[in-house]
Amino acid sequence: MAKRTAVIDLGSNSMRLAIYERTSRWAFFTLAEFKTKVRLASGGYNSAGEISKASMQRAIDGFCEFAQIAKAHKCHKIYAVGTSALRDAPNSSELISAVKRECNINLKVIDGKMEAILGATAAANLLAPFKKGVTIDIGGGSTELALVENGRICKAISLNLGTVRLKELFFDNKNTANLKSFLADAIKGVIDDFRCENIIAIGGSLRALSSAIISRERYPISTLHNFEYKLSVHEEYLSSVANSTVLGLERLSIKKERFDTIREGAHIFLAVAKALGVKRVITSGVGVREGVFLNDFLGLYLNKRAEVKSGELGLMLAKFANGLNPGLKSLIDRFNVNPNRNIKNYAKAIFEALSPVHKLENCYIQELLTASKLINIGSNIGFYNDHKNSAYIVLNSLNYGYTHEQKALIAAIIGTNGKKSVYEYDKLEKLLPPAYVVRWLSFMLYLARALDISCAGAKLEFTYENQALSIIGGRGLSLAKDEIKKLAKPDTFAISFV
Repeated sequence: MAKRTAVIDLGSNSMRLAIYERTSRWAFFTLAEFKTKVRLASGGYNSAGEISKASMQRAIDGFCEFAQIAKAHKCHKIYAVGTSALRDAPNSSELISAVKRECNINLKVIDGKMEAILGATAAANLLAPFKKGVTIDIGGGSTELALVENGRICKAISLNLGTVRLKELFFDNKNTANLKSFLADAIKGVIDDFRCENIIAIGGSLRALSSAIISRERYPISTLHNFEYKLSVHEEYLSSVANSTVLGLERLSIKKERFDTIREGAHIFLAVAKALGVKRVITSGVGVREGVFLNDFLGLYLNKRAEVKSGELGLMLAKFANGLNPGLKSLIDRFNVNPNRNIKNYAKAIFEALSPVHKLENCYIQELLTASKLINIGSNIGFYNDHKNSAYIVLNSLNYGYTHEQKALIAAIIGTNGKKSVYEYDKLEKLLPPAYVVRWLSFMLYLARALDISCAGAKLEFTYENQALSIIGGRGLSLAKDEIKKLAKPDTFAISFV
C-alpha cells in the first residue's frame, strides 16, 4: 500500500499537482497541492487546437518540477492525466513522449466522458450525502456534466465549452455579440437529460466564484468544500461578474489570478444552470484529481467499467462502506486518538435518558457521537484549552462527508466544553441551531467524558425521573463528581449516583 500518491492534472490553462497520504486502509487526506499556469491551449482554438512550442515547453518544465516535488515528498506512485487541450491537439503525442522521456512520467489522455465520471466519483464519495445532483466541471477547453442519482452515475457528457475557448473566440476579439447564442446552441441538446435542482460546482472558476461569495457575505467558514448557496440569491452577482470589465472584477471580490478567465466561466455556468433549472449550488473542493486517486484507492477500474457507448451509463459508484468516513478516520489516525467507546456509549445513553427534559430531535445524535470521537484530538497539541484546539481542527479539517452546519455544530459541542457560553456563537450563529441545543449537547458530551475519567470502562446505566438523573453503577467516583460540578446544566435537575 503506497503511503503517498501524487496526481497531476494537465488542463487547458493550468497544471496541478495533488499529493494524498493514506493514514490507514480506508483513510487519507490531502498533504499538499501545487499549481502552475502552462496555458497549454493558448492560441490553439484559432489554430486547429495545436499545442504551441512555448506551451509545450512550459508543460514539460512543469512536469519535471512536479516530479521533483513528488520525489521530495516520497510519493510511491505518480498518476498524470491530460484533459481537453490534450484531447484536441493533433500534436499531443509529441508532448506525451517528451514528458515520458524527460520526466519519466506516463501521461495519459482521458476522454471527456471519463473526465466527467472521475469528477462525479470524487464528489459523490467526499461531499455530504445527496440523493440527486449534476456535477459541472468548467475547465479551460471543455465543460463536463454528470448526473448522479441514488448512488449511480446515470449520464455523463463533455461539452466543447471552456473558459480559454470562450476567451479566444469572443473576449480577446472584444466581440461578444454572438456569445449568448453560441452558449445556447452548445447546451440545447443536453437540457432534458441533465435537468436537476442541485448542481455540484467543480473546477477552479466555480470555486473562485464561491470563494468570492463567501468573502462578500462574510460567511463564518472559509472552507469551500460543501459550501452551498441558492442560485436565485446570487444570480445577479454572478451576472455582474460575467459582464464586468477586467478592472471591475476586483470590486467584485474576484482574486487577481482569476481575472483572465473568470468572466467566461461565469457565462458558461449561468447558461447551464438556468437551462437545467438549478436552484441550489453545492461547491465541491474535489474533482478529477481526487477521482483519479480514488480510482486507485478504492479499486474502481473505471476505464473498464465506463466503456459504454450510449449516453445511458447506469454506472454504479464504488463507495466507502457504510459508517466509514475517510476524513473522520484520517483525523483520528493523524492525531493518534483512540476513539473512546465509553464516551460515545455514555453520551448516547445520557441523551436518551434526558430526552423528557431536553426534548431535542434524534437527528442531533449523529453530531453528538461524532463529537465524542473527536473530543480529544486537540490534546496532542496541548493540554490547556484542548477543547478549543479540538474545535479548531474540526472546523478546518473535518471536510469529507459533512455539511458546514454539521461541522459547525460538532465544533461548537466540543468547544463549548460543557459551559454556558457557546463556542464562537457570534461567528457561527447562522450555521448553528439555537444556543440551548448546543448547550445541551455539550453538557451531555462532557458529562460522559467526566464519567469516563473514573469509570475505566464500567458499564453504567442512566435513568431520569422526579427531576433527577440517576447514574447506576457509578458509586465512589469522586473525581468524576468534581468534574461534573464544573458543568453548566442547561435545566434544573439533580444528578445522583446509585
